[in-house]
Amino acid sequence: MAPPLPVPPITAPPALRRSLQLPHAAAMVIGTIIGASIFVQPSEVTGAVPSVSGVFLVWAIAGLLTLFGALICAELSSAFPEAGGVYAFLSRAWSPAVGFLWGWAMFWTMHSGIIAAIATVFARYLAYFAPLGDIGTRIVAIGVIVILSAINYVGVRHGSLLQTAFTAGKLVAVLLMIVVAFTLGARVPEHFAGGTTPLAGVPLRDTLLALVAGLFAFGGWHMVTYTAEETVDAERTIPRALFIGVMVVTAAYIALNAAYLYVLPLDTVARSTRVAADAADALLGRGGGNVMAGLVMFSTFGAVSGIILTGPRVYYAMARDGLLFPWVAAVHPRFQTPHVAIVLQALWASFLVATGTFRALFTRVVYTEWIFFGVMSLGLIALRRRSEYAPRYRVWGYPVVPVLFALSSGAIVVNQVITAPGESAAGLGLVAAGLPVYLLWRRRASAS
Repeated sequence: MAPPLPVPPITAPPALRRSLQLPHAAAMVIGTIIGASIFVQPSEVTGAVPSVSGVFLVWAIAGLLTLFGALICAELSSAFPEAGGVYAFLSRAWSPAVGFLWGWAMFWTMHSGIIAAIATVFARYLAYFAPLGDIGTRIVAIGVIVILSAINYVGVRHGSLLQTAFTAGKLVAVLLMIVVAFTLGARVPEHFAGGTTPLAGVPLRDTLLALVAGLFAFGGWHMVTYTAEETVDAERTIPRALFIGVMVVTAAYIALNAAYLYVLPLDTVARSTRVAADAADALLGRGGGNVMAGLVMFSTFGAVSGIILTGPRVYYAMARDGLLFPWVAAVHPRFQTPHVAIVLQALWASFLVATGTFRALFTRVVYTEWIFFGVMSLGLIALRRRSEYAPRYRVWGYPVVPVLFALSSGAIVVNQVITAPGESAAGLGLVAAGLPVYLLWRRRASAS
């Protein structure tokens, strides 16, 4: 009798590599939030709330609400340290359908649209130094997406190191800008010129518009939760990174706005479409715009890097849960990254840049993520009632924090619907279109 053939050893499929530590995770929070908005968005806040003290109050409230959201994500990530972050939280708290709708909106509009939009901002500021034209601007934006996707393709550590380096450089640049403003701005005849009553007399609608503009500049704080399965001791690291990151960004934003209002009159800040460049021009002469263009390019490049890194982890988790094609959950055998999801995201974001469709999609759908944030905060309350729920970290001030965050999310959504009913309906329609897709997918999975 012939000897039996040797049985090959059973090898587990490649898994995501845990290499992100606290400095990388905190840098991801900071670097993802600080993009281009803080260099242009203050005019939106100042125009809606025409007083210096009111401006500072709005930015402080926006930072506090962002911190509330971060604390909610901190508890949920300590209970469910899984790839996908918000997707996993919504699925666990409510149902896979809610998580699927989040991932659906992310891929087609919210996340990919943000990548396309910020990459385009980078290309437009590059055109400040070398005219590119419309086609050239789109080619550069797509090139940025491809390069950063390739870096993240070959390893999450490469992407996180790049993100950490750009975040450090970005914070140094912001600090230098603040120091220069308060040093050279001493020659300005009148500082902090404007109304002194914080929000008295300001219509609620205008206050909410200012707050929405401020919160938009804080966007991306939740994305670090997507990388939980690649984070060392995620149950502790991600909550700490969220807290550190949001506090650092809030301090930086308030200080930057103080610098703007120290150098420029309130009405100038309110009218400006490039407030940071105008402040630099006032301090350094006409060459200040070149300095700010370089800073915006540096900042947006780092922000796109972090956003590209985080998104594919959601699509990977959805595919692993049977809500996408199984091959989307493939992990590269050498680099240990969700390489298929990275490629899909790069292709779709590049298509949005090439066609310019990201503008309409982004403006119509970006506010809808606040619907999911409100549902997520209510999900935390629902989870607290379950005996098997055992987070390693618990939100300070429960239940006040999740309730206030849910109410604030609802106010933002209602205000958007009242202000722009047509765009709001289109955005909700795009998100709701994912529900029949989910039902068909589940029916297909049950039949197979």
